[in-house]
Amino acid sequence: MNRKFHRKRGQRKSFLQGLANNLIMKERIQTTDTRAREIRPIVERMVTTAKKQNLASFRILLSKLPKTAASKLYYEIAKRYENRPGGYLRILKLGARRMRDASRQAIIEFV
Repeated sequence: MNRKFHRKRGQRKSFLQGLANNLIMKERIQTTDTRAREIRPIVERMVTTAKKQNLASFRILLSKLPKTAASKLYYEIAKRYENRPGGYLRILKLGARRMRDASRQAIIEFV
């Protein structure tokens, strides 16, 4: 989708990796709707890579995530979805944030 989030390329990449890391570790996070829609394809590609269950896919995950998140994704989360062809994440829309900017909120979680 390539939203910029008012950040430069390196900052944006780090920001999205941090969001993906939090989602994998907690398995459910509340964030803004646009952030949830931006990280969904990133994390779903990571789950598909983890489902291959070979050393190369684990190393690819390690290059994109911290070791704890990569291990959890590879050993725990990917096992749940071995028979599922796709659609590992769900986005539930909550409504506007009351305080500050009234941005739309959403919960993104594993199915």
